[in-house]
Amino acid sequence: MTGSSYLSAAELSSVGSPTLWAVTIVGVVALLVLDFLVTRRPHEVSMREALGWSAFYIALPLAFGGWLWSRFGSQQGVEYLTGYLVEKSLSVDNLFVFMLLLAAFAVPAVLAQRVLLYGIAGALVLRAVFIALGAAALQTLDFAFLLFAVILIVTAIKLLRDALSGHEQEVDINKMRSVRLLRKVMPVVDDYHGTRMTIRQQGRRALTPFALVVVAVLATDIVFAVDSVPAVYGITEDPYLVFATNAFALLGLRALYFVLHAALSRLVHLSYGLAIILALIGVKLGLHWAHGIWSGVPEIPTLASLGVIIGVLIVVTVTSLRATRDQVAGESEVVPERH
Repeated sequence: MTGSSYLSAAELSSVGSPTLWAVTIVGVVALLVLDFLVTRRPHEVSMREALGWSAFYIALPLAFGGWLWSRFGSQQGVEYLTGYLVEKSLSVDNLFVFMLLLAAFAVPAVLAQRVLLYGIAGALVLRAVFIALGAAALQTLDFAFLLFAVILIVTAIKLLRDALSGHEQEVDINKMRSVRLLRKVMPVVDDYHGTRMTIRQQGRRALTPFALVVVAVLATDIVFAVDSVPAVYGITEDPYLVFATNAFALLGLRALYFVLHAALSRLVHLSYGLAIILALIGVKLGLHWAHGIWSGVPEIPTLASLGVIIGVLIVVTVTSLRATRDQVAGESEVVPERH
């Protein structure tokens, strides 16, 4: 068996027919438009509102997964569920970074959900681009799986090294390249003006802090896409399932942020868990690449990966909550060190 034989078009066949792709894309765009309409009037999000939207955005992808399972079979169903769980886990870490950015830019509470929504929209576009590039790589490069494996293992090592260093994550907006570039291009005013990104000041156009934080969030989306797309390609080679898992995991982030805002600071062991998960998927991809060359090399079943991922997430959640059980309510807004 040659290294390119398992990269044939047949192997990369997708359940996504043109009609299913069209319906899914229209549905995702419709949900984004709905979110923008909901947030058109800036307001602080109540826990009841956040819980309601979070329940909707969890029920929807699970129902979709049930439909996939019944329509295309258990293999696609398990791949979708595993990929969705991986993407949702990574999105929680993304939310932690968003929380740091919102705090660093002193974003008013009434504007937070609109900033998050711009970040989600940007992330969806970037993921779509990376997914298309990933599919093209899998069809044309013999070593694409190995390349994805290296990316994930390197990311896992970086996460683990950062966690073991014990240093608190910080965001210095004055050192962010995107912010420094914008400040060179246009003047920036000090105060927020609602959701306006620019205002006219002393006869010339100036950026608002809202524009800076939106650009900063979009810049971090690029880093997240580099990690998340190879991770889900390690679960399934179907570009449609990769897109669906990414889209559903991202759509619910706006509401999930407000549900988990206090809890995020308590998930101090999440980086360990994500490092293990990314390393596992990296090894899975590496073995899959090797199996395409030497048939005797074993592969890690997707169902086994799902079990390990669930187990890791449960363990790091429990240990995190135990490690921070003495954290008083008044300190819940302070972001502690991430281990």
